[in-house]
Amino acid sequence: MEIRSRLLISATALLLAGSTGFAADIIEGPTADYCRTVGTSNLVLTDNTVDLTKQVVKLMDESVAVANSPEWIHSSRPVFVWASEAKVACGMAYGYLKTNYKDEDTLNKCECFHDRMVEYMN
Repeated sequence: MEIRSRLLISATALLLAGSTGFAADIIEGPTADYCRTVGTSNLVLTDNTVDLTKQVVKLMDESVAVANSPEWIHSSRPVFVWASEAKVACGMAYGYLKTNYKDEDTLNKCECFHDRMVEYMN
């Protein structure tokens, strides 16, 4: 019984020691800037709702096309991941725009994630 207790204590200690790393700790870990520019996107700065909607739909369509492309689905680069994120963010931004609401958070994410997608494509 004593050996079993020691193994249990050793295993618990290893688990606790491994849990202090920041890689899996999203809440308390260091934050990474996914976008190269921090702040307001060009989409948010667009005042004309018709032009803004066209731009968002363009980014969304491009992201959907990339996310559906076998070239990028099977690529070792993270293009597919950013395309998937961009299509969701742009889709949400488009949905808000259809109700005449300009949601800055989803617009910023739409442009950011699309930019990241394009960055990894090149």
